[in-house]
Amino acid sequence: MSVLDQNAIDLHPRISEAEVGDYLALLKPRVMSLVIFTALVGLAMAPGHFHPVLAITSLLCIAVGAGASGALNMALEADIDAKMSRTANRPIPRGRITRPEAMAFGLTLSFFSVMTLGILVNWIAGALLAFTIFFYVVIYTIGLKRWTAQNIVIGGAAGALPPVVAWAAVTGTVDVEPLLLFAIIFFWTPPHFWALALFRSDDYARAGVPMLPNVAGPDATRLQILLYTIVLIAVAAAPWALGYFDAVYGIVSLILGAGMLVLAINVYMRRERSQSLRATRKLFAFSILYLFALFATLLVEVVFRALVAMVGGA
Repeated sequence: MSVLDQNAIDLHPRISEAEVGDYLALLKPRVMSLVIFTALVGLAMAPGHFHPVLAITSLLCIAVGAGASGALNMALEADIDAKMSRTANRPIPRGRITRPEAMAFGLTLSFFSVMTLGILVNWIAGALLAFTIFFYVVIYTIGLKRWTAQNIVIGGAAGALPPVVAWAAVTGTVDVEPLLLFAIIFFWTPPHFWALALFRSDDYARAGVPMLPNVAGPDATRLQILLYTIVLIAVAAAPWALGYFDAVYGIVSLILGAGMLVLAINVYMRRERSQSLRATRKLFAFSILYLFALFATLLVEVVFRALVAMVGGA
């Protein structure tokens, strides 16, 4: 009997002997790092003066909220994680932390991150953070993940909201600019995760998760990756086309988009298994670099503008 099965039937589940590293793993630190970076860009883009202490507080609350979502996701999906080689080493399947402990940890962090952001910064940002956590945990993890192959498409909205929360922390409102950042991450999510799903399709099939390659087939997934990549390129160029950013960002977005497109076409064309695996792994890895480089360019341009304004005002 597995650790998960034993905990499920035990009326008095044991207290774990988890270490700090196990609780940190519950927070999904790699995902959290991306959330922090995209939120930082949203924070930097927002107009007006924002006290550094409030800026740090906002980023910390968004990071903790993202970590709380990860902990709750792991608690609710522990049975799935135990069946997948990619996730079987997470703290709950390993027996390091029990499901109730992970739930309590995630709920506590959720409450304090939302309340701290609302009280110390503003309640618009606090409400948006609460909605982000709710969307990821309830809409995506409980409502979509096990029931529809569109789980990643719809659920991607949760991962796209941190820049919007950060903008709201500064301004108390939501405007076009953060919604453009939201759209970039939203349309980036399907090709990124479907590339992963293609070379991890056996894992998802074993866990009974209806990812697109297992429901519609690999060929349909390859086509969807290509179509979403084309849309992503157009959406990523929008901040430049609409005049919010200069040509430097536009050129970088098109160069990065060309890289994504070449790799997506390669995934679409490579149907033999070994070649397909290499192609999808390359796309998955590059997609992470793509998003980081795109948002880094936005951040550099915002900082450059601020420096120019400081010099001009001196």
